[in-house]
Amino acid sequence: MRDISYRTWIARSLARAMLADAGQPGGTSAAALQARAAATLGDNPAWLHAVVAPLAQLPAVSWQKMDLDSLTQRILAPAPGQPTVVDDEEIQAESPFDAAFADGARPHIRRLILRPASMQPRPLGLDNCQLSDLPTVHDLAEWLKLPLDRLAWLGPETPLGAEHYRYKLQPKRTGGLRLLEIPKVDLKQVQRTLYTGLLQHVPLHEAAHGFVPGRSVATHAATHAGQAVVIRFDLRDFFGGIRAARVMALWRTLGYPVGVARCLTALCTHRTAPMVVDRLRDDGGLDWLGAKRLRSAHLPQGAPTSPTLANLCAFGLDLRLDGLAWAFGARYTRYADDLVFSGPAALRPQFRALQAWVAAIAEDEGFALHPAKTRCLPQHRQQRITGVVVNAQPNTPRQDFDRLKACLYQCVQHGPASQNPADLMDFRGHLRGRIGWVGQFNAARATKLMGLFEQIRW
Repeated sequence: MRDISYRTWIARSLARAMLADAGQPGGTSAAALQARAAATLGDNPAWLHAVVAPLAQLPAVSWQKMDLDSLTQRILAPAPGQPTVVDDEEIQAESPFDAAFADGARPHIRRLILRPASMQPRPLGLDNCQLSDLPTVHDLAEWLKLPLDRLAWLGPETPLGAEHYRYKLQPKRTGGLRLLEIPKVDLKQVQRTLYTGLLQHVPLHEAAHGFVPGRSVATHAATHAGQAVVIRFDLRDFFGGIRAARVMALWRTLGYPVGVARCLTALCTHRTAPMVVDRLRDDGGLDWLGAKRLRSAHLPQGAPTSPTLANLCAFGLDLRLDGLAWAFGARYTRYADDLVFSGPAALRPQFRALQAWVAAIAEDEGFALHPAKTRCLPQHRQQRITGVVVNAQPNTPRQDFDRLKACLYQCVQHGPASQNPADLMDFRGHLRGRIGWVGQFNAARATKLMGLFEQIRW
């Protein structure tokens, strides 16, 4: 019976040696790879050439993206076109590395050859991003101006990370509770630094309008104003559905080595405290799958880094849905978890086909649609997206304007309901915010509302 763990350890040690000078001129030639592998083994066995030869044939771009895990898997993998060996229990392809263990042999590692940590090349289009080079966790700690032990304490990968967050449950208009996971002061400051120093320099897809400087609900709605058909889809558990593995892959794509990417991921993800998950389940608004997502490390809704990380993780989704919209003769934008397509009347009979494509693409990209929130809105009905009516031009719904106007009128006639100074300040800010929201779409309505607001005796 094969000792899998020992085999993997030998393969990883060989991978470390081969990666040590892979970035140097000629560092991935067969002779250079074999020399480093032989040095770590303290021997140059006959089987080593068969392991090294296919690796030396890999193109330079493959070596640029190679990390310890991927090279280890290549060493352990069967050679292309290798015939299978029939055992009593299984059919298994042979690897050149198997020869190292033929007839009960056990190779040994005499010395470990390690490469210095370095940033990895970023993909085309991201190579000019103004991102700080942070090849080691020590460099990251210095950049964040934190001691290493403090950095380790702020980013644990266990449920103990709950001590860095506070929870807020808000009632939804449609029923149930919305969970906000808000980092405490120290962690929030680190996350803000990660956003301003790293994440805000990475370009987002043009279709993303939520949490993007220069874009907003207004730009999202304006894209679909005056269209014959508006089709809305909603993503289920948008933040909670983005797990740590995907965030880790994003940091790796941005060029950060495994150790740094793992630390950055721990700083930006969170496992919800079990008592909070149980509370949400008791409320009935969280199913088993949603609870599983929250118990695993995910993007917390409420962290400064989460909106941009979510948009970056959804880049592939936006790219594919934008192409899908073009194929259907439509236009597409996304505001957080709100996906909107719009176009001519010919889009309406294609609704079911579009829905099937969107669901398949979302699932393939690691997301899921909320079936109860899908809507196909022709122009003879009110076309509302993210609280804005877009039938002719973006505007707030008439009933929302009337309700706010009535509230302001009551305050003018009878004064605010509360006399507590803190409550008055909050309520005053709330009213100004609602008037400002109306003013984004209709200046005349906002002027009327502000006239009433200024008559209130605070």
